Order: sequence, then C-alpha cells, then structure tokens
Amino acid sequence: MENSSAHMRPTGSFDSGDSVASAQDDKGRRFDACARGGSGSSLASCIRDGGGESVAGCHPERSAQRGVEGSRAAPAPASPEPAVVFEHVTKRFGDAIAVDDVDLRIDDGAFVAIIGSSGCGKTTLLKTVNALVMPDEGRVLVHGQATSSADPIELRRNIGYAIQGSVLFPHLTVEQNIAYVPTLLNSGDKDRTEAAVAKWMDIIGLPRDIMDRYPAELSGGQAQRVGIARALAASPDVLLADEPFSAVDAITRASLQDEIKRIHRQTGITVLFVTHDIDEALDLGDKVLVMEAGRAVQFAPPCDILRAPATAFVDRLVTRKRTVYAR
Repeated sequence: MENSSAHMRPTGSFDSGDSVASAQDDKGRRFDACARGGSGSSLASCIRDGGGESVAGCHPERSAQRGVEGSRAAPAPASPEPAVVFEHVTKRFGDAIAVDDVDLRIDDGAFVAIIGSSGCGKTTLLKTVNALVMPDEGRVLVHGQATSSADPIELRRNIGYAIQGSVLFPHLTVEQNIAYVPTLLNSGDKDRTEAAVAKWMDIIGLPRDIMDRYPAELSGGQAQRVGIARALAASPDVLLADEPFSAVDAITRASLQDEIKRIHRQTGITVLFVTHDIDEALDLGDKVLVMEAGRAVQFAPPCDILRAPATAFVDRLVTRKRTVYAR
C-alpha cells in the first residue's frame, strides 16, 4: 500500500503509516495559532508556502504522543500491526454501490475523521469494522483478524460504538447504562464493574451526582457523554463514532470535541469518527478520509487535505478553509 501524505489517486490504496496521535495541548488552541500565522509548519503556512510535510508539521505536538507513558500509541516496532485494514472493500445494496473498492489501513492509536456528503458510504464503511455490515467484495481486518471469520460478539467487545443522538436505555440509570457491557464481561464481579464505571465517568468528566438519574433527566450534552462512556466502558481497542455530536448545540458540541480529543490523548485508543463538518474533521483528525460516491478519494493529514486536494470534490470541500488559513 502506498503512503498518501501528498497527492491521492481516487481509487488508490491509502496507508496511515505516518499518522500519529495528538498530545500535550488541546488542538483548538493550535488551530488558533495556525490561523494567526506562525512557523512554516502551521496550517496557514501549509497553504501559503507549501510548508508542513506531515501531520507532525501541521500539528508538531502530535509527534510527542508516541512517547506518552501508558498510551496505546507508545513507541512501536518498525512495522506495527495496523488497527484496521480495508482490503478492496465493496458493499452493494441492490443496484446501489454504497462502498466502492476502499483499500486503506488505519494505524493503531490513530484518530481518523471520515467526511463526505450524505449517502457517500461513510456509515456503511464504519459498520464493516464491527461486522454490522459485511462486504460483498474484499475484506476488513481488525488487529489482523478478518471480520468474516471472527465471532461477531467477541469482535464487538473490543470495539466501542457511539452514534448520533441519545441511544441510552431509557429504563436504566446512568450508572446502569455505563455498566451494561462491563456487567456482561465481568461475570457478576460487581466490584470490577463499579470500578470500570467510576473510571470512565472520571475520564469522560461526568459528575458522580448524576449516576442515579435516568436518560430523560439528562441534558443533551450529558446524555451524549454517557453514551460515549458506555461505548468505552469495556476499554475497547477501537472506537467507532458515527456523527456523535451532531444532535447537540454548538457550544455543547465544541465542549464534546475537546473531551474526545482529551480522551484520545489519555487512552491512545484508535478512533474512526464520521462527520459532515469539515471544521470538525480537520480539528479532530490525525488523518482525514474524504469519501465521494462510495470511494475513498483522499486519505491524508489535515495539512495535506488543505494544501493538495486530490479531486475537485475535495477542493470544493476545503476552499473556504484554505481561504481562512491563507489570510
């Protein structure tokens, strides 16, 4: 598979080998710095003079994450096993092609933002990772194992899944919702389950005084945080997030974006995050996957997406952002 940190071929193979997880400071402040100007490695400089050769160039602090103690993104062997591999994946629904020959790899510990128009195949591609959708052609590997040969229940125990809106069990409290999967996994070990709930409530930033509330008693932001905590409660290796913040207001959404960046820094979990928002994609992703009509048309660091759009569609997608950063 060829590395895609520069110009892309719409039907080519993509490799996230040069992607690294974020670290140290929150990326919102770094994008502000890019917009104001600064060194040749900033996003603004990428647009103005072609600087910033990689994600570390766009966001230099990300290169430090590999050394964060306890992170899954810690220093790895020369050829580490990728978290997820799509091998020429195609999925059809009747005569419609939802996913068309997608061929790429996602490195362990990466944060990949997936963006494209409605109906372009983003969610379908995401669902092939946890075997909610099976490819008609090609295969998907999760940590080296093909989903077609994996026990779907065992596979999903290692994959968190957070989706748009509140999908909490309405008859269960916050604590019971978060504890649902750990309870199944811990075979009645109540202390271990309680420890898992407390851990993820702390990581997500949920106050303990809402543990006994029911979903109807939560704000939109609280419900979404509980949903993320439930998705992560079994300490999965991969988190699939399908537009998880689209149903909340702008202020809450910005706060949730900060939270998921912090969680990614803290845990090093591999994240595949579907969004319709180019600002969100560029802000969150170590790499951005742009999809059009079922095809992966570009897979590259945010800086390269802005500087060297691979197709006319990508160019239209980022035109406004390029104009802002070029000022």
